[in-house]
Amino acid sequence: MNMDLNKLNLKEASEKLKNEKITSTEIIDDCLTQIGKKDNDINAYLTVLSDEAKKSAEESDMRRKSGRVASEIDGLPIAIKDVICTKSIKTTAGSKILENFIPPYDATVVSKLKDAGAIIIGKTNLDEFAMGSSTENSAFKITKNPWDISRVPGGSSGGSAAAVASEMCLAALGSDTGGSIRFPASLCGVVGLKPTYGAVSRYGLMAMASSLDQIGTFTKTVEDAEILFNIISGFDKQDSTSLNKELNKSKDPKNMVLGIPKEYFSEGLDPKVKEVIEKAIEKLKPKVKEVVEISLPNAQYALEVYYIIMFVEVSSNLARYDGVKYGYSTKEAKDLIEVYFKSRAEAFGAEAKRRIILGNYASSAGYIDQYYSRAQKVRTLVKKDFEDAFKKVDLILGPVSPTTAFKIGEKTDDPLTMYLSDIYTISINLAGIPAMSVPAGLSNNLPVGLQIIGPGLSENNIFSLGKTFEGARGELPSAPV
Repeated sequence: MNMDLNKLNLKEASEKLKNEKITSTEIIDDCLTQIGKKDNDINAYLTVLSDEAKKSAEESDMRRKSGRVASEIDGLPIAIKDVICTKSIKTTAGSKILENFIPPYDATVVSKLKDAGAIIIGKTNLDEFAMGSSTENSAFKITKNPWDISRVPGGSSGGSAAAVASEMCLAALGSDTGGSIRFPASLCGVVGLKPTYGAVSRYGLMAMASSLDQIGTFTKTVEDAEILFNIISGFDKQDSTSLNKELNKSKDPKNMVLGIPKEYFSEGLDPKVKEVIEKAIEKLKPKVKEVVEISLPNAQYALEVYYIIMFVEVSSNLARYDGVKYGYSTKEAKDLIEVYFKSRAEAFGAEAKRRIILGNYASSAGYIDQYYSRAQKVRTLVKKDFEDAFKKVDLILGPVSPTTAFKIGEKTDDPLTMYLSDIYTISINLAGIPAMSVPAGLSNNLPVGLQIIGPGLSENNIFSLGKTFEGARGELPSAPV
């Protein structure tokens, strides 16, 4: 009998498994049933691992019977963004150039999930190589927002956000280079965590912009985000940027001072979104020590800085896809040079080509000092803004997105307008600090996310405040799936 176990969050499902009220097999069956009902409309998944998930569920149930439970998430279904390597399972990065690529190894985060007994239920759709804010740039399909299928789910991790919001899994992993977890989390009404740079290993994440990329989580609650983060985080010697440091200890929200950046509430923020965020902040005021206005004066330059640095790193990282080593290779080439040119021309999408060209331009001999080197200097100023702010406040609050979910096709012909969607999220990646989107309310029946930003390694404080906010906010409706 279908019990709608796919509607549970990680904590609820874990408790029911512990109390032997349900089995992992039943949870997987309900999630697969929901995928069968809904994913033809939503297009969240590129690959659904039905047989593998059922087998893993049986193994989890056997472990539980014999008293060998691996962790709190043993037997629970988690989806993985298809830019994170999964051994013997196709990993495409949403690109034709890798449409048949099968990795010979698992990413560290996938290994950690498997060691914890979690079940990989499928690989989710994304903008090609995580390049986009709408999940319209995938080579394979356009993912739709579960709240309104005429609208985008956000990007680039739109498939993961939509899978969680439409209850086709209990949680998911994504990657965030300039907001690609927080933005779709906001637009789909789920919790999206972008951790401190280096707190979660990037080994096995197909690189887009290496100094900005970070793997993170999509969950239904802040508590679930904390559970999942604690499993996938930690030092990894296979990742040269991995941090071998402890997280900061949690602080009681009653003793926290929160900062509101005046730059985040100026022109460009939709008035109705602004209203939802301001109401959310009002609900938090009685729960904390103080809320003060702060300034991040270099935030106005973050967009330009981010796109210059990101374009250059993209052009470098995507140079490896040459039609020779692995991935797509043209059948039409007469010589090696044509293999390079034709393979890349045929297999990369328009957004990938745009970013490669702009990145090569910005890093070329005549322009690297004028653009890239200058952008790195301003990046330091953006980072210093946050450092100065966190001398006065514990956490910063603000919007995630300037608008709610926009219509599919609305911004595809205007890349600059699309890039502006990330205006409140990119500076966090430039600074390498953690941030989380928590559902704050609805505007015109579409979700709005509150962004909680902290200094490096302050995830525990972000979780603490996030849970306090959920309690003050009360229950919100789920996506009408």
